[in-house]
This record gives sequence, structure tokens and C-alpha cells, in this order.
Amino acid sequence: MTDNSRDGIVIIDQEYRVYEANRRFVEMLGYSFDEISRLSVRDFDELFADQQVWEDVADLSSTGMTFETRFRRKDGATFPVEVSVSATKWAGQQLVFCVCRDISERKQSEEENKKLEQQLVQAQKLEAVGRLAGGVAHDFNNMLSVILGHTEIALNQIRPENPLYEDLQEILKAADRSAGLTRQLLAFARKQTVSPKVLDLNETVASMLKMLRRLIGEDIELLWSPGHDLWPVKIDPSQIDQMLANLAVNARDAIGGVGRVTIATANVTLTGESSRDGRAIPPGDYVILTVSDTGAGISEDALDHIFEPFYTTKEVGKGTGLGLSTVFGIVKQNNGFVEVQSAAESGTIFKIYLPKCSGGTVELDEGIESLRPPRGDETVLIVEDEPAILKLGATILGRQGYTVLTAGTPNQAIQVVAEQGDAINLLITDVVMPEMNGRDLVERLREVKPDLKCLYISGYTADAIAHHGVLDEGVRFLQKPFSVLELTTRVRQVLDEDQD
Repeated sequence: MTDNSRDGIVIIDQEYRVYEANRRFVEMLGYSFDEISRLSVRDFDELFADQQVWEDVADLSSTGMTFETRFRRKDGATFPVEVSVSATKWAGQQLVFCVCRDISERKQSEEENKKLEQQLVQAQKLEAVGRLAGGVAHDFNNMLSVILGHTEIALNQIRPENPLYEDLQEILKAADRSAGLTRQLLAFARKQTVSPKVLDLNETVASMLKMLRRLIGEDIELLWSPGHDLWPVKIDPSQIDQMLANLAVNARDAIGGVGRVTIATANVTLTGESSRDGRAIPPGDYVILTVSDTGAGISEDALDHIFEPFYTTKEVGKGTGLGLSTVFGIVKQNNGFVEVQSAAESGTIFKIYLPKCSGGTVELDEGIESLRPPRGDETVLIVEDEPAILKLGATILGRQGYTVLTAGTPNQAIQVVAEQGDAINLLITDVVMPEMNGRDLVERLREVKPDLKCLYISGYTADAIAHHGVLDEGVRFLQKPFSVLELTTRVRQVLDEDQD
């Protein structure tokens, strides 16, 4: 027979026995010629009982047919094959001529292409939802700034025993919760403006442990296993707080009673491209933050959707579906990767890979030191195209002793500086405005007043002052919505620091 063929060729009789075979067919199955001659189709076709074609051998026309099945080797291993069969006669016998092609590589390629298509669809879906979420959060943050600011002002004007005081407190709480939701939306959309710092992940996690223990409750044990000589990473500390809080709440709800949550860190070096959670991780040095729990685990079906915003398996009212999508967005914004290992009733392990920071030293975090809004007597120019926020900013800073000038557009701001530039100590400007963006406005104004200090405010990141959400060096920024304390503290910090 055709021993030079790349395909296995076998002739089968009407009793399903091997009548003759070529060398390639023998090699495919791992038998000797003598052993092959004693086999029937049942011995090497794993799906023999399901293949109607073998039952219709006598009815095959000379044109034949093609089908896929799985062959079983002598050692028991199976592999996919494509079989083309046609009827033939030899020495008065009705036989079936079979050309058998090993399609293992084709099947593997098809499977890889299918995975890539699924990943592309998922990425496109997340990107589309992210753009929508970012836009909604931006507009919502403007409204929340007004609600939060005026509620705080009203609270400071009445006594606690006033019947309205408790109502105002409830408004403030609801606005704070809403602000938290917008922060999560922006984190998922990767439009959360951040100020990355070189930090020791062990120190950052350790500072969170007390809060996390309160978050998960007394019935759940929290174990902390810090890695030794941990490499530094560059990330906004508040994002570590966000990720740990969301993963801890997720673990608490999965446990639903008594259990254990373990947080660990470690260094890892990947020498070749690895696959984590269906995504490729390039070689390099990483710091791993691991959060594992002894909870109910995640089903295989749910694993494909856990990072989608608003996807939740919890009861109505028990979860927003934004926790894990927030984690996903933060990790991707910091060029990291997430690996999830879980099965129903087997607990869950989240591994977050953050790139090692090669340069820089660990920085100390600047917190808000006082709970009282700081005062000042400098002159501040606020530029904001949203009238309600412009009025709010002027009211807050005016009450703290500042002289406040306002402008509703960049062109108005240019006119104010031209007339009163010598008196202005600080410019507070929105980033996205008609006529020109905040960054361009600052450049124009510094042509007139080179030493002008600036604080940007915005509802979400903008390319004018940030790249992929990371603030440019030297940029001072305040995220909307902000409280009275946050605005006055940030203003005081910028005024007190040396001019860059």
C-alpha cells in the first residue's frame, strides 16, 4: 500500500476487521503490522458504537463520505482523526477504503482560536460598558458634589438637637454611599484618577488589617502571611484599600458563617510567558497579593462573568455586582493581572500580580491630618463651567476666610487674571470645559503670572493632566465629589508647598 502517505490508510472488511493497512496507520496506533491485522474497528475507534457509517458499510457508494471520530492507541491514549471512507471491491469482497488523518494540531488551533475570540468579545464588552460607566460616573459626580457640599454646610449651621439634623445626616450618608458607587464604576472603567506611589505592599496591607477584621466580622478568622524582602510596587495606596475591601466583602459573603480568610504576599519571577485566568502574562518580576477564603466557591459558569459590572450571584439587595469589576479595573490600570482559582464548595483564591518597581524609594503617605477644615486668607480663583459647583466652591472657601473670585469659562478666567492677577494666589480649575481644557488654561495664565499655583478638579480622569489615569508629575488634583474637609485641606496643602 501507499507507505509514503502522510495519512494513515486502512481497508476494512464487512466484519469491521482490518483487511490491510499502511505504515503510517500502524505508527499512528502504536501497533506492529502483525497486531494491526488482528484488530477490528471496535479495538481502535473509541466512538465506534456511535458511528452509523460503520453499520452502513455495505451501502457506501464509491463517492464515500467524511466524518470525525477518535482513535485509541495501543497505550490507551486517544486522539482526534478525520476519516474519509469510500466503498471498493477486491477479490469479490465488498471493502471500505479509509484515509485517516490525525487532526490533533487542527483541533488545538481551533480551540485556541475559540478562546481568543471569547477573550476578544469579553474585552470589547468590558470596554463598551467601561465607557458608559465612566460617562455616567462623571455626570453623577458633579451632582453628588453639590449634594454633599451643601448638606455639610447645612449641618454646620444647625444644632444636633434640631429635627432637621438627623434628616441631613441621612442625606449625607446616602450621598457618601453613592459616591462610593461612582468610585467603583470609575475604577472598573479605568478612569479613576490616581497618584501612584512606590510602596511596600506589606506595610500597606498591614495598615488595613484592623478595618478588614471589622468588615468580615468575628466569626471569620483573618490570617496575614507577609512575604519576606518584598519588592516595591508603584500603585496608589487607596487602590490597594479598595481591592482588599472588595475581596474581603466577597469572601465574607461566600463564607456566610464561620470560616477563614487568608491574605498573603510574595515575590515571583516568571521566566516565560504564562497564562493566568485565560490571559497571557509576560515574563518578569512581580509581587503577588493573594486573598483566599474557605467559602462556597464559584461555579464554572459564573467564573466567566465575575469581572463584569453588575453581575452578582447574591440575593437582591445583598450586592451591587461592582466589587470584583472594581478589582479588575484597578489591576489592569496598574499593568497587572488577576488569576482566579475556584470551584463550587471548594473556596476561592484570588492572585493579583503587580509589576515590580525597579526605581524609586518607598514613599510616605500624606493623609488628612486634621478633622477641622483649615482656614486661610489668600485669594483663590475658581474656574468651573457647572454653575452649581462654582457656587459651592466659592461658598466653602469663602466661609473659611479666603477671598474667592469666580469664572464660568476659561475666557472669563483669562480676563480676571488680566485685571487682578497680582492678588491671585491659587487657581482651582475644572479639567474638561468648553473653549479650552484646564491644562491649556493654566499654561495661558502662567504666561501672565508664572508663579501661579494650580489645583485641578474633575469628575474623572482626563488626558489633559493624566495618561491612562495616572497623574502627570507635579499635577495637583482633587477628585469629585469632594467634601468640605477634602477641598479645604487640599487647597491649604497646595498653597503651603513650594512652587514646582
